[in-house]
Amino acid sequence: MKAVNGFKADLAAGIHPRPGLRVKGVKGTPGVFELTWAPDGRATWSYGGEKIPGEPHIVWRRIGTHDIFKNP
Repeated sequence: MKAVNGFKADLAAGIHPRPGLRVKGVKGTPGVFELTWAPDGRATWSYGGEKIPGEPHIVWRRIGTHDIFKNP
């Protein structure tokens, strides 16, 4: 997925996500974040323990439309 690859590249470079990618915390869920790349393109994620030295480890939780926020 193009948005996810761009997001990972920005994190690895230590820069804010590129234009068109929005990141914010998920309300009421500390440590879980939302990545939005389209009107109805969303993913939730969190940071995991380091796997490769010096690289952020992203744990992808749910990817899809706004429906990912409904109860599983």
